[in-house]
Amino acid sequence: MALLIKNAHVMDPSQQLDERLDILLENGVVARLARDIAAPEAEQVDASGLIAAPGLIDLHVHLRDPGHEYKETIASGARAAAAGGFTAVACMANTHPVNDTLAVTEYILQCARAANAARVYPIGAITRGLEGMVLTEMGELSAAGCVGFSDDGRWVANGDVMRRALEYARPFGVPLLSHAEDRSITADGVMNDGVVATELGLEGIPWVAEDAAVARDIMLAAFTGARLHICHVSTVGAVDMVRRAKQAGVRVTCEVTPHHFTLTEEAVRGYNTNARMSPPLRTKEDVAAVRNALAEGVIDAIATDHAPHHIDDKDVDFNSAVNGIVGLETALGLTLKLVEEGFLSLGQAIERLSCGPARVLNIPGGTLREGAAADVVLFDPERRWTVDPERFYSQSRNTPFAGWTLPGVVRRTIVAGRTVFRQD
Repeated sequence: MALLIKNAHVMDPSQQLDERLDILLENGVVARLARDIAAPEAEQVDASGLIAAPGLIDLHVHLRDPGHEYKETIASGARAAAAGGFTAVACMANTHPVNDTLAVTEYILQCARAANAARVYPIGAITRGLEGMVLTEMGELSAAGCVGFSDDGRWVANGDVMRRALEYARPFGVPLLSHAEDRSITADGVMNDGVVATELGLEGIPWVAEDAAVARDIMLAAFTGARLHICHVSTVGAVDMVRRAKQAGVRVTCEVTPHHFTLTEEAVRGYNTNARMSPPLRTKEDVAAVRNALAEGVIDAIATDHAPHHIDDKDVDFNSAVNGIVGLETALGLTLKLVEEGFLSLGQAIERLSCGPARVLNIPGGTLREGAAADVVLFDPERRWTVDPERFYSQSRNTPFAGWTLPGVVRRTIVAGRTVFRQD
């Protein structure tokens, strides 16, 4: 059935659109975008007062399935994504078993189809078992549906293996996504190295662990001519290296998470385990650097690094806690908070959450052009809401933003012309 969205404030950075229009969705694609469309046979949605934008795309999530379904399943993650306005997510390979075979890739895609919510794109492992030694069959996995490759959670420390991986991936036109963090430098660190870590008596992780890994990977990307994506940049130095590499023509992109552009290391005070991240929350200077780079366009995408964990993994002492937070249902609100604070325009925010990620992964979406996939989010930018983890669609509750009041309420998420989430 066709769906006609009436009276929407359409914001589509891919077309420089910022005006009141109707959108007709038919047969899974955008059929028409114009004023005063008449389609009596279509279901009609009055979007007065709402922003209509390309569906949000998260290029970095952890869905824990297969292996840790008590934290998240592909179905619950896809529903959480839809509730957050995301029409597509790309899930990392560090599952149990690791997504390094056709069987796991096909399982993920099958579960995603059954979930009937946000699209799910698998990210395959760079190396077998994430062990950093033997490359996976990237060609086979790419043909099966993997849109990129990453050992996320682990940096590929062996330089020769990473070089070969970049060379191997290049013909398939997919990026390698690097968790750039040299573990020989992070050692037993649990938070950013600095005054706060010293005051709390916690082992610190210095900025050089990230910067050294980013520098090596950028040089390998320059050497091979392959596509490199740096996950969750968090330091002044990492941002500057990406900026200079882009200026030099290196095929490098990067992302930042909402928690890294919102919080500093001060959030760890009180030994708040929901503020334990990898990479760790940094200084106010680092936060300022990533915000500026996001506005400048040096940072291509906002990605959540959605990392669901059971309460037993977080309700422990800080040193014993695992890294990560859930982010799919708070990402839009935290990004719109940047808009309210004047760091981004609304158009820039939508671009970094939709068009940018689609370009990085070269997947459908990120546009409302006629003929494009009918993936749309309708949200109220003015209405505010309070973060209540107990109401998350995700199975996990690990967030440092509980009780925060954020702007932007998702009213409807549409995938291939079908409504997969609505809030009346």
